[in-house]
Amino acid sequence: MKSYTLQQVQPDSFSQQKHALKLRAGSTLLVVLVVVVMLTLGAYTFSELMIVEVEATNIYGRSIQSRELALSGIELAAAYIGDRSDIDGWNSYHNPDQFQNINLLPADVPRASGYFSVVAPVTKDTASKTIRFGLINESGKLNLNILASEEENEEGAAVDRLMYIPNMTEDIAAAILDWIDDDDETRSYGAESDYYETLETPYFTKNGPLESLDELLLVRDITPELLYGEDTNRNGILDFNENDGDATLPNDNADGVLNAGWCEYFTVHSREMNIRPDGSEKINVNQTMLTELYDALETELGPDEARFIVAYRLNGPVVMESDLSSGSTGTTVGGSMSEKQALNELANGIAKAMFSEEGVTVTRGGMDLTPGGAFTINSLFDLIGSEVETEIDGTKTTLSSPWLADPGAMTAELPLLHDLLTTSKNQYIEGRIQIDEARLETLLGIPGMEADLANAIVNSQITATNGAPSTEISQARQTTGWLVIEGLTTIEQMRLLAPYICSGGDVFRVQALGYYGQGGPLTRMEAVIDGTFIPPRITAVRDLSNLGSGYPVSTLQGLTQEE
Repeated sequence: MKSYTLQQVQPDSFSQQKHALKLRAGSTLLVVLVVVVMLTLGAYTFSELMIVEVEATNIYGRSIQSRELALSGIELAAAYIGDRSDIDGWNSYHNPDQFQNINLLPADVPRASGYFSVVAPVTKDTASKTIRFGLINESGKLNLNILASEEENEEGAAVDRLMYIPNMTEDIAAAILDWIDDDDETRSYGAESDYYETLETPYFTKNGPLESLDELLLVRDITPELLYGEDTNRNGILDFNENDGDATLPNDNADGVLNAGWCEYFTVHSREMNIRPDGSEKINVNQTMLTELYDALETELGPDEARFIVAYRLNGPVVMESDLSSGSTGTTVGGSMSEKQALNELANGIAKAMFSEEGVTVTRGGMDLTPGGAFTINSLFDLIGSEVETEIDGTKTTLSSPWLADPGAMTAELPLLHDLLTTSKNQYIEGRIQIDEARLETLLGIPGMEADLANAIVNSQITATNGAPSTEISQARQTTGWLVIEGLTTIEQMRLLAPYICSGGDVFRVQALGYYGQGGPLTRMEAVIDGTFIPPRITAVRDLSNLGSGYPVSTLQGLTQEE
C-alpha cells in the first residue's frame, strides 16, 4: 500500500502568489480607469464636434438664407419694374417703403428675423457718403455699343463723346472703338487684331457689341483701376481706405472725392421700350404710307393734328430765323443727308407706284399725298412751335403747330404726345441718355450739349443729398421737355438734343442685400434687370459678398448711433 506525504507549502511562496494576484487586480483597475477616461474624452470630443457641426450647419443655412433674401430683393425689383399700372406713384430712384429693410422672415427675436434692402449711391453727393433705396437706371450712362454706329454717321463723333470721361485718352478711345466696330481696319491711335496677336497670350478683337463691361479689360491699356476706380468694394461710397493715399489698398489720391471708375459712366445694356403704357404700338410719324399715318392720327388726335404732321412730312418746316441761328435746320440723326435723300427718293418712288394711276390722286385733309413723305421727323420736338407751308384744296396755306412752345401747354400736352407717337418703327430705342441720373461728364459728351446746360441739368436733378426725389417735380419731368419748360434751354436747342436724350429707360442695375436683424451673415448681390421684356428679365447676376458687406446693417435699418 502506497503512502502519500503531504508536501508543506512554504510560506514565502504563498505570499508571492498572493502579491501577484493583487498586482494583477491593480493593473486591471488602472486599465479600466484609462479606458473610462479615454471613452469620456472621446464622448466629449464627439459632443464638441457635433456642437461645432450643428453650429456650422446653422451658419451655412443662415448664409444660404441670406443669399435667398438678397435674391428676393432682386425678384421684387423685377416685379416692381414690370408693374407700372400706378405710373403716377411709380418711383424707382428712392423708394424706402418699397426697398428699405423689408422683413421677409418675421421672428420673435431679431437674430432670426430676415430682411433685404435694395441700395444705390447718390451720385450728386461728390463725397459719396450718402445712399438711397432704389434702382440704378442704366440709361444714365453712355452705351458703348451705339458708338460704332455713331462713328459711321459722323467721323470722330464717338471719340469726342468718350473724351469727356475722366482719365480717358485718345489712344484708349480709339482702341475701344476698334474693339466694338465690325471691321479690322485700325483707326488712328487704335488697335485691331494685328496688335493683340503679338501679346504673350494672343487673341483677336471682338469686332462686335460688348456683352459686359468686364470685356473692356481685354482692350489695350485698360486696367482694373481705370474700370473700377477707387471703389474697390463696389458700394459707391467713399470708405476710409479709399481716401488715405498709399496707406492701405487701394492706392488713392486722398482728395475726399470717390473716383468711381468707368463702370459708373459706361453701360452695354441701356434701352427703352417704344410702345404705349398699355403695351400697344405707338404711331410712327415717319412711316411710309401717309394715308395710314393720317387716318391713325386723325383717330387718335384729331384732323388738325393729323393735317399738320402729314404736311410736315410732305413739305418740311418753315425755316425760322431762330432755327438758322441755332443750326438746327437740316440736322440729321442716324445718317448723312445724302443717305436720307436716297431713302426719301426710294419712299417717294414706292408711294407713287402704289398710288398713281392715270388721273388719280390720293388726298387726305385736302392735301395731295401722292408725292409721299419727303421729310423725316427727327424728334417730336420738331413738331412743337413750328410752322408748315402746304397746299390744301389747291390753295397754299401756312399751318401753325397745334402744340405751342409754351411752358404751360408743353407741361400738359407733351406726356400724351410721347405716349402716342414715335419717330422710329423699332420696338426698342437704345443708347439715349437719361438726363435726370446722368453724371456731368456723360452729359457733356452728348452731341449739341453746351457746358452751361450740362451743369444746369446736374444742378437741377430732382434729388436732395439724402437721395429723396420730389414726387411733384418728378411727375412734371415725365419727358425731356422740362428743359424747355423750366427755362434751361430753347425749343430750337432741344430739337438738336432730343434724339440723344430721354427721361425714362427700362434697364436697371440692382444691388440687393440679404441680412438678419441682429448679427449673422450678410449677402450682397448685383443684377441687371431688362424691363423691355414682359415680364422683365434678369439678364445678369453677380455675388459681391467677397468684397465685403459694403453697408452697415444699422444704415440699412435706418438706425442712428443713438438708437
